[in-house]
Amino acid sequence: MFGFTEEQFAGFGLTLGVGALMLYMLFIIGQLAWESKAGRFGTFVIFLGLAFGMLGFVAKVVLQWLIDNGNTS
Repeated sequence: MFGFTEEQFAGFGLTLGVGALMLYMLFIIGQLAWESKAGRFGTFVIFLGLAFGMLGFVAKVVLQWLIDNGNTS
């Protein structure tokens, strides 16, 4: 489809889909922190917990890119 293989198309969908889901989760967590009046520290803790989960996905994408490009210095 559109000159892409099924594997490439699935990769784009996964990356964009999970990225969009992460942005939506940030919105939801921000809304919850705002409505519960969590304060600065509470909001920081909420976003810190969410960021650790997202860090794994971002690290996977970066490591995959480094491996695929054969970064041999």
